[in-house]
Amino acid sequence: MTRTINVSRIPKDTGPAGWNCILPPAKHYPQLKEDIRADWVVVGGGFAGIAAARRLSQLAGNDRIVLLEASRLAEGPAGRNSGFMIDLPHDLNSETYAGAADADVQQIRLNRAAIDFARRMAEEFAMPERVFDPCGKLTGAASLKGEHHIDSYANHLASLGEQYQLLGAAEMKARTGIDFYRKGLYTPGAVMIQPAAFIRMAAEGIDERVSIYEQSPVLAMDLGDEHVLHTPKARIRARNVILAVNGHIQSFGFFPRRLLHVFTYASMTRALSPEEVARLGGDPDWGVLPADPMGTTVRRVSSLMGSGDRVTVRNRFTLNQSMEISERHIRDVVRAHDKAFAARFPMLEGVPMEHRWGGRLCLSWNSVPAFGELEQRVFSAACQNGLGTVKGTLSGMMAAELAMGQRSSLLDEFVGCDSPRQLPPEPFLSVGANLTMRWKEWLAGIEL
Repeated sequence: MTRTINVSRIPKDTGPAGWNCILPPAKHYPQLKEDIRADWVVVGGGFAGIAAARRLSQLAGNDRIVLLEASRLAEGPAGRNSGFMIDLPHDLNSETYAGAADADVQQIRLNRAAIDFARRMAEEFAMPERVFDPCGKLTGAASLKGEHHIDSYANHLASLGEQYQLLGAAEMKARTGIDFYRKGLYTPGAVMIQPAAFIRMAAEGIDERVSIYEQSPVLAMDLGDEHVLHTPKARIRARNVILAVNGHIQSFGFFPRRLLHVFTYASMTRALSPEEVARLGGDPDWGVLPADPMGTTVRRVSSLMGSGDRVTVRNRFTLNQSMEISERHIRDVVRAHDKAFAARFPMLEGVPMEHRWGGRLCLSWNSVPAFGELEQRVFSAACQNGLGTVKGTLSGMMAAELAMGQRSSLLDEFVGCDSPRQLPPEPFLSVGANLTMRWKEWLAGIEL
């Protein structure tokens, strides 16, 4: 018996995908314009979709694999990501990113498996170091409260047996070139990526085995012995479907009232002049997470493919259960971004922002993925809980293995997660969540 799912909305992203804008023009993949058959269809071309398609190409023999992207690769959330592939606990609902010890040990193991998977892609597809840089990450504190957060997190890492290095103000300045941070924490296991370049190069690496179609959103699915996916100009018949669409899994009718759609915002400078680069000093490539999760994330990157040296700041969060924001939302954060940039980079006074954008996150109330077999041979790799690079890669890998009937201890752990918890009703959810975020931002103080 056939069941039809009509997809309620198509993903919409506001503002440019800054990391993609600064790269040379991308390779174009065709729009799907004629009916085809496939063994596997992966819906979504972000970190989860690329990982799922890559893992299927390793496991599925000569099966035909198709990947559908609703817009252009790296134009959606993947090209708006800050580019931290973090191995350690990173719970945005926690004051210090840490959680319960047992859960954190498990999460570290899963995160490192995803990073290793991405590393193997980077090596096989000859990605430059500035696309996939295993340089570790910094956490920076600009206040006494922030220092306490770092000390607490360091103690938690020590209890887990994890490596870290505490840095004083002078060491933070030597690395970043700025005087803003009073204390820092360096952890060596994270990877910094150019997210748009990673997606584009990974897609080029898999396209000998995977047929990629851009500007081909799924509008409806007829589920049966052979699933039929309807796109604007053609249909695909396939036995198996992996939905790697993060929060838009709800547009397909799954996980109603169980997912939070949070937007965060970023601004990127124009390319710095050689004189401005010299004035800034410090290392040419680094990323700093704020000691308070509601604070400002900063990245400095050196030129890649002619992109120029640039600085990016990211802060502010809003809950938008419509899964869309307007240009007004981006205008509303301009002052906060410019203030954060001026406070950290007084030596770059007058350097304008060239790109500003909003990016979608999907979280669950209990910080678990929306994962598993939803209908017969329809699998979900969604809800990355604010860490799309790593958890997206992980959920894509795991969905492919689950769909192929593979068994592993990692998959057993991942499948063993709880389901996303039901959310409070509206309007209490949106009003309460946005007020809570504004309150936490105020408490973050100078860290914002």
